[in-house]
Amino acid sequence: MKIVVEVKLMPDAMQAPVLGCTLRAINEAANWVSAVAFERGLPREFELRKYTYAELKERGLGAQAAQHTIKKVRDAYTTLKANIRAGHLGGPGSKRRRRAEGKPIGFRPDAAQPYDDRCLSWQYDAKTVSLWTTGGRVKNIPFACSAGALKTLREHRQGESDLIERDGTYYLIATCDVPEADMIDPDRFIGVDLGIVNIATTSTGYCASGRGLNRHRKRQADLRRKLQAKGTRSAKRLLKKRNRREKRHAANQNHIIAKTIVTEAERTSSGISLEELKGIRQRVRLRKPQRATLHSWAFAQLGAFIVYKAKRAGVPVVFVDSAYTSQQCCECGHIEKKNRVSQVLFTCRNCWVVAHADRNASHNIARKGEAVWNAGRESRASATP
Repeated sequence: MKIVVEVKLMPDAMQAPVLGCTLRAINEAANWVSAVAFERGLPREFELRKYTYAELKERGLGAQAAQHTIKKVRDAYTTLKANIRAGHLGGPGSKRRRRAEGKPIGFRPDAAQPYDDRCLSWQYDAKTVSLWTTGGRVKNIPFACSAGALKTLREHRQGESDLIERDGTYYLIATCDVPEADMIDPDRFIGVDLGIVNIATTSTGYCASGRGLNRHRKRQADLRRKLQAKGTRSAKRLLKKRNRREKRHAANQNHIIAKTIVTEAERTSSGISLEELKGIRQRVRLRKPQRATLHSWAFAQLGAFIVYKAKRAGVPVVFVDSAYTSQQCCECGHIEKKNRVSQVLFTCRNCWVVAHADRNASHNIARKGEAVWNAGRESRASATP
């Protein structure tokens, strides 16, 4: 299982300008390579290397940096073609697709640049790195990270690391290949109902309220509206900064919720059952004031966090159909739309059980997850004589 570890570089006054010049020079060269690829009809990486490698060397890029720049450009065009094929940029005549296909792909001056072990080395005990730059090899650049991240780097780092610049601060994002734990045989399943008012409600009683996160997003939206109305350059810079801060806050909340759910499942030898919510934004029709709330709902991110944390803990995760989970009674199985009285209240019209709506749905999801797991695993019954 591949995960990434982000460390913060702390270069001194002499090292920081060299890193900035390196990123700008590499991305300027990447824009030139992109123009060549666009003019020549997007050749393959080997052919693109024949047209551009010598020029990149003359521009001061090292051998590995030149190879990675060419590969970065080729990968960007591959991603563009995949998005077009999947219809993410609209149909053949759409304005967005014509704009994407009608010009070379551009790279920002601070866009990420990959480094491999030939041009980057780690000194874990000293917590420093040494990496190639256009001004030569820069050694002993301090970095900061948590103790857990340092342990993961030391034991599992493998592959490339990306150098990025964000608001004048430099980071290295390292790829780590972490082995998955042995999968346990679950005694039961914990159902997880995902929502906006309550981010996650489990069948074991845990409920992560979304009140704080929704208030935070509303404050950010109000501030964003004022900054957009102002329209100055400093306002636009602050908009980008606020956008990243909101994303980090939401991701941190999802990490906390996912860790709590997986820890509970690991402690009780249980599996986790999640709803399959893919395509919900296309299916659901809402009034305009509610659309921003729906589209800022990070259910996919929370599900991804639960999956990868569960893999590291050896906890099985299954995805089930979300149809009628909020309308079905978890006691008698009766399905009726009127059962869902409100966002909070569930009252069965058959057996008259009264329950919390999200808690009732989580029990239905848990039962579906156990059925999916039992149907998919091998039978352990003895062979018929």
